[in-house]
Order: sequence, then structure tokens, then C-alpha cells
Amino acid sequence: MTSSQSPAQSPAPGSGAGSGTGSRRSALGGWLEGPGTTGVGSGQGEQEYRGQRLGLPESGSGSLAPQGRRLGALIVDWAIAYFLAAAFGWQPSSAQGQWGTIAIFAAEHLLMLSLLGFTLGKRLFGLRVGRLGGPLTPLHVIVRTVLLLLVIPAVVWDQDGRGLHDRLAGTVEVRK
Repeated sequence: MTSSQSPAQSPAPGSGAGSGTGSRRSALGGWLEGPGTTGVGSGQGEQEYRGQRLGLPESGSGSLAPQGRRLGALIVDWAIAYFLAAAFGWQPSSAQGQWGTIAIFAAEHLLMLSLLGFTLGKRLFGLRVGRLGGPLTPLHVIVRTVLLLLVIPAVVWDQDGRGLHDRLAGTVEVRK
């Protein structure tokens, strides 16, 4: 920074001005944070925040659900299914216990999402599942739940943070 520049006018660290540690941190930070939301592969111009191209607000009710909350809700829903299976006397290490847990998890999602738009875990974390451009129907819930049970579609995300299971079902998980 020269004597005529104020701190507000000086180049931001990592802004590409110079080859100091700031630009190295920016490059490393970009790699660690994954793909950005600014025009990444959207072909529709630049995007200022996740969910903007979907027509969702940046924050507050109706904004795209953060990954941490989604994971927390999933863990709660899985724990509920696990403990209900154990309450039925199904041993977790047996095939009956494993399939029972999966069946209870699927039933919770199918029933609660179809009727209420959220599961117990999603409710606890202030989330709901909706459909872009229309009401959530049981068919959308079935497709989403089957893909969620396959696991891989749920861990593959787009630039908005939506899982492949949500994209294929035409649904989105948002803040309540």
C-alpha cells in the first residue's frame, strides 16, 4: 500500500494483484471451498448466491437449506429409524435389523414428506422439502426417497448445493 492509498483502496488479499501470500491463499481457499457460485457452469450469467438461479431468496425462509442442517436432519431421521427398529427387537447387526431400519427410514420420509413436507429431523432443523414450480406430490416424494436410499445421488451436488436426488425429483430443500 502506498502512502496515498487508504486501506479501503488497497487491493484485497487474493484479488490477483501481485503474487504475494494473499493470492496463494485465495487459490488454496477456492480449491478447499469447492466450486464457487459465480457463473460456474450455469450458462445463465453470474450467480451471487446459492439458489439464485432457482428463484430462491438469499437468506431466511424459503432460502436454500445449508448442507450442515441437511446432514443434521438426516442423522436425526436415521437415528429415529434405528431406535424404532431396535424397539421392535431387531438386532442392528442382523439383516432383519438393517433392512428394518431402512424400511422405517423410507416410511418416515414417504409419509411425512407427502403429508407435511418435512420429517422429524427436518422439522427439528427448521427445514422443509418443496417442489420448484408447483406443489409437492407423492410421486415426487417417492422418486426423492428411492434416490436418497441409493445414497450416491444424495452425495452428488450441483453448484446450488442441491443433491442429485432433489434435481431428478424436481424438489428442493429449503429453510422453513
